[in-house]
Amino acid sequence: QVQLVESGGGSVQAGGSLRLSCAASGYTYSSNCMGWFRQAPGKEREGVAAIYTGGGSTYYADSVKGRFTISQDNAKNTVYLQMNSLKPEDTAMYYCAAAVQHWVIPLRTSSYRYWGQGTQVTVFS
Repeated sequence: QVQLVESGGGSVQAGGSLRLSCAASGYTYSSNCMGWFRQAPGKEREGVAAIYTGGGSTYYADSVKGRFTISQDNAKNTVYLQMNSLKPEDTAMYYCAAAVQHWVIPLRTSSYRYWGQGTQVTVFS
């Protein structure tokens, strides 16, 4: 059974940083795409960042480029999202997701089969 467990959310002042973690189990971690998505109240879920765990290629939404960094620790089957220079508009529930096909559109919600339970990020001004 595939499980994705996120952690690291919280409340932070604008300009601050948080690091989210996503630990994967029961999943062929080493050869697929994993992504971070977010959903604010009343808005659709959107792709934030993704990484191909085999080759390490990364992808970012324009709104977070230069501020967020996705990375991985293959030994721990864990993907991270380092978020710097946070803004109030980054406030959302953040979800980790895992794809099962090898080649997907990285920031598209429908590319992913497995989802974590989410972790809340709140940025206050």
